[in-house]
Amino acid sequence: MDYFKTIKPAVTVSDKDGNIIYANEASEKVNGSDVKGKNILTECHSGKSLEKLRQLMENAQTNAYTISKGEVKKLIYQTPWYENGEFAGMVEISLPIPETMPHYVRPVKK
Repeated sequence: MDYFKTIKPAVTVSDKDGNIIYANEASEKVNGSDVKGKNILTECHSGKSLEKLRQLMENAQTNAYTISKGEVKKLIYQTPWYENGEFAGMVEISLPIPETMPHYVRPVKK
């Protein structure tokens, strides 16, 4: 079952070489229906974003930030995924968020 197929956040997954191996419907809507098979290092990013993505992949790091596109504010979360304990690629989740939203501080469970 594809749990991510129809959810609102865009989910895009690449392999360790940067080839997109999964894109849900929201990702295809934003990036094009032909996004699967493209390479995030050679076909999707350039300039500073490409430099940052290469750094993330080389060091298996996570990156999170917010952007605004038109009237829509989004949280972008890029993180490595692993197979058998080895770096296998990157997952990017692009989540629409409200301009303002509540923030809660919860106690840490011991």
